[in-house]
Order: sequence, then C-alpha cells, then structure tokens
Amino acid sequence: MAERPKIDAEECTGCGICVDECPNECLELSSEDVATLVNADSCDSCATCEESCPTEAITMADL
Repeated sequence: MAERPKIDAEECTGCGICVDECPNECLELSSEDVATLVNADSCDSCATCEESCPTEAITMADL
C-alpha cells in the first residue's frame, strides 16, 4: 500500500502551502482551515506536502 499524507489537525495552521505545492491537487483546506486529503487516488506519495509543511503537521503514512 502506498503512503498518503496524514494531517494532524491540531498542528495544521491552515497556511495552505501544502495545497499550493501538491503537484496532483490532492489536498484542500477545509472550512475549518485544516488541510484535508480530498483526492487520495491521485496521490503519488511524492511527500511534497510533508516537506513543505512549516509546522510538520503532515507525515506520510500507510492509510
């Protein structure tokens, strides 16, 4: 199973950097301004979101 981003909602500040950096448009900000994986099938496990997160709220994990 491929890894997907796991977002810690308590650590996410809603800055949107991961949303902007994701090359496959897999993430969106929720109405609560928390990053959310919305298109898991398009995720290629590149970890760009994890690398770009300034608060380390994203980790790649088998989901």
